Amino acid sequence: MAHDGQDVTMADSILLPDLLTLTKAAIGPVEEILAAAKSRVRALVEENGRVSGKLIEAHQTAVHGLAWIATYTESLRQMQHWAEMLVDSGKFSEVEQLILQIAFGEYLGQITGGIPMSQSEILRLSDLGLGGDVTSVLDSEEIGTLRRAGNTQAARTRLVELMQERSAEITVGATGLDDELEMIREQFRRFSVDKVEPHAHEWHLKDELIPMEIIGELAELGVFGLTIPEEFGGFGLSKASMCVVSEELSRGYIGVGSLGTRSEIAAELIIAGGTEEQKQKWLPRLASGETLPTAVFTEPNTGSDLGALRTRAIRGEDGDYTVTGNKTWITHAARTHVMTLLARTDPETPDYKGLSMFLAEKTPGTDEAPFPTEGMSGGEIEVLGYRGMKEYELAFDGFKVKGENLLGGVEGKGFKQLMETFESARIQTAARAIGVAQSALDVSMKYAQDRKQFGNALIAFPRVSGKLAMMAVEIMVARQLTYFSAREKDEGRRCDLEAGMAKLLGARVAWACADNGLQIHGGNGFALEYTISRILCDARILSIFEGAAEIQAQVIARRLLG
Repeated sequence: MAHDGQDVTMADSILLPDLLTLTKAAIGPVEEILAAAKSRVRALVEENGRVSGKLIEAHQTAVHGLAWIATYTESLRQMQHWAEMLVDSGKFSEVEQLILQIAFGEYLGQITGGIPMSQSEILRLSDLGLGGDVTSVLDSEEIGTLRRAGNTQAARTRLVELMQERSAEITVGATGLDDELEMIREQFRRFSVDKVEPHAHEWHLKDELIPMEIIGELAELGVFGLTIPEEFGGFGLSKASMCVVSEELSRGYIGVGSLGTRSEIAAELIIAGGTEEQKQKWLPRLASGETLPTAVFTEPNTGSDLGALRTRAIRGEDGDYTVTGNKTWITHAARTHVMTLLARTDPETPDYKGLSMFLAEKTPGTDEAPFPTEGMSGGEIEVLGYRGMKEYELAFDGFKVKGENLLGGVEGKGFKQLMETFESARIQTAARAIGVAQSALDVSMKYAQDRKQFGNALIAFPRVSGKLAMMAVEIMVARQLTYFSAREKDEGRRCDLEAGMAKLLGARVAWACADNGLQIHGGNGFALEYTISRILCDARILSIFEGAAEIQAQVIARRLLG
């Protein structure tokens, strides 16, 4: 598409002519690579016609690489969908065109040359057993044009020029969402700017809990009942709305953006697996913020292996349960009223089949007595970032749970019930990652404009502006992948694959943005007084919680191979 309607040549253009034709033509070959990768990896891990867990472990690089290829493929599809949608609505301006061509140029280059699965692990197509006989499909003229001329210094510089001209806009480029969702974004952006950003860094440095006044205001805004059905006191809004709210609150401070996560998980558990009585009792309380929940799943020495949980819940003659065991990495454990607690009700089972989920009531604690409820105790885990709610180790010794609070009223369903929440949890985590990435871009852009070196603002230097441009581009890629997974969820379609991809990519993008943002700040970024130091710490957790990146890649690949 020519800039300003004029004919331009590849030699002197920033915007590529016929851009959407090029990008659309590039997707087919990438899909062929994905299909070939699936075939080759399946051949590596199949034994007697079935996928072997042992062989998956033996070929982890190839298996996880398949997940990344699939994630990049879906990312490009969704960027194409986004662009076509904006063209139809007349919103495909120069900013969006630059974002699209840079994204395709970069991701096609990585698919061809190597995808970073982490800072030191580069996935190459040869790792998947793909040779020139297969990869030659990437030699098309369209892909060559995008790789050569899509992500150029001129394009990145021009994008940053436009970003400076449009600094008042909430996002870099149109998101593709409807007006109602953008109004929600504006509302929560204002809340973050007025109530969160001025205090977030102090909360972080002092390792303070987010004030209850903020939680109360979030409750009034409906954050905790956003997606809970109206019949139970919620707003009954879409998962897309959850994404927008989580994104903008996390942009202010990930701790605030994460307050709704526990309510989302608890509500999902109850909606999907609770009895009618449990829904009537708990959902209105969660929606109003009257009841604050926490998720109590992880145990020491088990990590992501939930099937190995050993905390026991023994049913007494009175029908109530007594819980004994230890949990760790429990977020916001002290101030909450109820725990979604996963425990083993059948001690004879060694795996997930003997697990049950409970809505375990407790008394909210204070600073002086964080765990006043009989039968439980706990201690804080000091952490680098993701503060504001605090992390705890918990010990249960004779802790009582009412029989009526067994989720669904049937034992042995806990693991299945938990799995049903993972889609929403990972979509929400991807949205939080976008918010953290956006906050890194916000503070780095301002610093690059204000800081002078060698007589010029930092933003005038190509490698600084290039970093800012790539932040903006990858944020949009992660955003579109996340919105896609939310749409799938809203349409009632299974989307664990899409949600996993969004979380996998979003976490990497957040870390890259924070790391590049600190580099732009130079030595000042290493000083605790600068906000970017907090953002870096907050970003680092995103590729660990809600499924570590390696676990996430393995789950994605197993679904693809299934």
